[in-house]
Amino acid sequence: MFRFEQREPWRAQAEEACLSQRMVQPSAYMALSSKIDGPGVCGMDYPFKVSAFTNGSVGLKSKVTLACPIIPRIDAWLDEIVKPAAMMYFGIPLADLKAGSYSCRPRNNQRGAKYSEHAFGNALDVMGFALADGREVTVVKGWKGSPAEQEFLREVFVGACRYFTTVLGPGSDAFHYDHLHIDLARHDPKGQRRICKPILKFEPRIDPEQSRQVYQAAAPSYLAPIDMEQDVPQEGYSAASPIPGGYSADLPPSGAGYPRAPMQQAPAQTYAPPGYARPQAGQPLALTGSGIY
Repeated sequence: MFRFEQREPWRAQAEEACLSQRMVQPSAYMALSSKIDGPGVCGMDYPFKVSAFTNGSVGLKSKVTLACPIIPRIDAWLDEIVKPAAMMYFGIPLADLKAGSYSCRPRNNQRGAKYSEHAFGNALDVMGFALADGREVTVVKGWKGSPAEQEFLREVFVGACRYFTTVLGPGSDAFHYDHLHIDLARHDPKGQRRICKPILKFEPRIDPEQSRQVYQAAAPSYLAPIDMEQDVPQEGYSAASPIPGGYSADLPPSGAGYPRAPMQQAPAQTYAPPGYARPQAGQPLALTGSGIY
């Protein structure tokens, strides 16, 4: 008579693999907490209460609750993209994030929608970045703020598309005007398809392979192909056919009150995943313009 929803098996497998490979270890900044089971399918087997990322160097305005697999990806994004971007555009180190995480709810709090990745500790919403001098760059104000704020936020947004399977920001839909949403949702059986919205004409200056020692890791087992029902349409955007004119969006012309930093050679594929997950040469990275988290 009763039907009980269950979390997809790959989620528990991902958590267990992440822990067994010691990709996240309890520390003063990472506290392994008790299992969260419900209501419904919400929760995770091994939640971490996180007070800071990257071994304590990037704090949080308030603690977040995350499952193991997404934590090393966030660390890599912060170390290889966000920290260098803060120095490039402001000359000030990154200090803190204003972010939110676990929440048992449907996507965008819309009744009847699929569960958000937030319901499984597999997503982070970033509302703002605090610098070491006390300055705060918020998404809601900075996206169309000063030239330095605009370019910094676009740099970290485009950079996030290398590390996460879903990245949503202002312009993607009505729900993400004030934050960047990043997650590790699976949009296809192999976990290779990605959503990165909005599509920006922004030429990134930071190549993670140059900004920091490349994120060295063999393809973790929790990214292995699985058998699941595909729920995202195939049609969408492809990095193989970028928008003409590069990657820049709604920015003032060069020289409009903000001295541009020396341009680095842009990566061959703007929306490429990190090294251990990059497609083979000649194989396009499929992006889709559909789906909201």
